[in-house]
Amino acid sequence: MDWDRAYQNGAFIPGSETLPADLARDAAAFRATLGGRLRADLPYGPGARQQLDLIRPEGTARGLMVFVHGGYWLAFGRESWTHYAAGALARGWAVALPSYTLAPEARIAQMTQEIAAAARVAAAEVAGPVVVTGHSAGGHLSARMACTDIDLPRLARVVPISPLADLETLTLTGMNEKLRLDAAEVASESPARLPRKPGVDAHVWVGGEERPAFLFQARLLSEDWACRWTVAPGRHHFNVIDDLRDPSSALMAALLDGL
Repeated sequence: MDWDRAYQNGAFIPGSETLPADLARDAAAFRATLGGRLRADLPYGPGARQQLDLIRPEGTARGLMVFVHGGYWLAFGRESWTHYAAGALARGWAVALPSYTLAPEARIAQMTQEIAAAARVAAAEVAGPVVVTGHSAGGHLSARMACTDIDLPRLARVVPISPLADLETLTLTGMNEKLRLDAAEVASESPARLPRKPGVDAHVWVGGEERPAFLFQARLLSEDWACRWTVAPGRHHFNVIDDLRDPSSALMAALLDGL
């Protein structure tokens, strides 16, 4: 099995080479519409990347949604993903978008603790239930927030999107030169190997046209956590999160309905 090929996404999605520029353009355009509702660069720790952006809806927030970006724990930052707050904002929810220290400067265990700290800081600013979602590596980190070893008050639900739920096969990729995953960290940081906190709802989301490895990872987490999972038809790894921008989408319903 070629595990590097198994986790390649861009090679199988036409036009993916423009994704970073497209994200930056769309995020900047959306930020320009937010005015005083955007509180940028709110620190949650002393590190250069330990900052988050907090966006408030019009009126009083119904709760807080945290979105954790992907990039295989190696790339991107919160600034490229602002527009994915649109659906939750339209539903009256505040949205926090944290950056976190990337590999190789940080290991995944440190990133987990950073996201927990970011969510606690954001939750101190916004009353009501807390929902955490994220995509790909961010899907992994969002799932970790629901594990019993993480202290995150008021957490009501996690919706990991295309999550990396068991990290063992990542040790067999070239990425691991920077990730530095070992057996101990695989055991302690794989959500599929950890218990879900009682009372925290979970719904796993994945695109129907994703690489088989991501479909497997999503199904594995849903089975090990005995939670719902949805395979979104016609969605690949990069557009599976587009429905975060649509307040009436099924993904937004999975995130916020009933809370």
